Amino acid sequence: MVAKNLKVAVVGAGAIGGVTAAFMKKAGWDPVLVCKHADTLAQVKAPGLQITGLKGTHTVPLSAVQTITELPTGLDIVFHATKANDGVAAAEALLPKLKPDSVVVSLQNGISEDALAEVLGRERVTGCVVGWGATHTGCGKLEVTSDGEFIVGNIDHQPDGRLEMIRPMLAAVQPTRISDNIMGELYSKLMINACINSLGAITGVTLGELLAVRKIRSIFIALMQEALAVATAMGIRVAPSTGGKLDYYRFLAGSGVLKQVKRHLVIRMIGLKYRRIRSSSLQSLERGRPTEIDYLNGYICDRADDHGVPVPVNRAVVAMIKAIEAKQRPLSMENMADPVFAEF
Repeated sequence: MVAKNLKVAVVGAGAIGGVTAAFMKKAGWDPVLVCKHADTLAQVKAPGLQITGLKGTHTVPLSAVQTITELPTGLDIVFHATKANDGVAAAEALLPKLKPDSVVVSLQNGISEDALAEVLGRERVTGCVVGWGATHTGCGKLEVTSDGEFIVGNIDHQPDGRLEMIRPMLAAVQPTRISDNIMGELYSKLMINACINSLGAITGVTLGELLAVRKIRSIFIALMQEALAVATAMGIRVAPSTGGKLDYYRFLAGSGVLKQVKRHLVIRMIGLKYRRIRSSSLQSLERGRPTEIDYLNGYICDRADDHGVPVPVNRAVVAMIKAIEAKQRPLSMENMADPVFAEF
């Protein structure tokens, strides 16, 4: 039984952080939510966060502050749910609020655990895969849009009794399991996001429209092949995709015509199943905000540099999204006609 009087904070009042804090509160913990927007902060306190969607309708008042500096000291557990781009700065601000044995659980996109560990210490950082979805629908209003699970684990693959303390807290939100290969689980999600999120951002279309195009499916496969080569060089055993439905090693093995046809068919089916989804990076660009590309394909490129692995397609994707962020390119399917993708 995990004590309900733990000092808990959730840093980041976006869709994932907000829903997580709300259901922990309903389960008996009292997390303090860091919410930087004043109008949302007032709503969170009273009448409370309004949650709709797959987990029903709830209004949950929460303890909340506007900045990390307002958090109490001596925090036991922190759930770190900022945008990946803000993660290191938030960790630096968080450091004075922690104890030597505090735990910081990263709920961010991409792989930011190593960067957080450089600031907070590896012994404090716990990896976590968020395998479900939620979105903003208004000020202080969030909708749970897809079910799934949390996966937590020690980033150095060591036995860690603290995971049994974290699990029931996250299980109040979504089913939660402990993995002895959390970096492989994180990399698994990274691989799919480096394709879906990034290509969706470049083209400006839904996943269904995106994966109906053969050339884009071929680029999708190339991105995956490069990412898997980097994982191999890093010594990471990439886990099957969330839900265990896609084994990347089997999916990418072989080069015959039949194997290629099967790969295209699987990707096409993904597009049909999730046809209405617009990538989060695309949504960021449409709002004039930076994407998390540095923690997706950018992470793959950085690790490729460390290990001397060529990743030309991932580099092209990073460069193109940076150009879109800088308003030097439009959001358009025409980006796929760029000479950098001529081989596809």
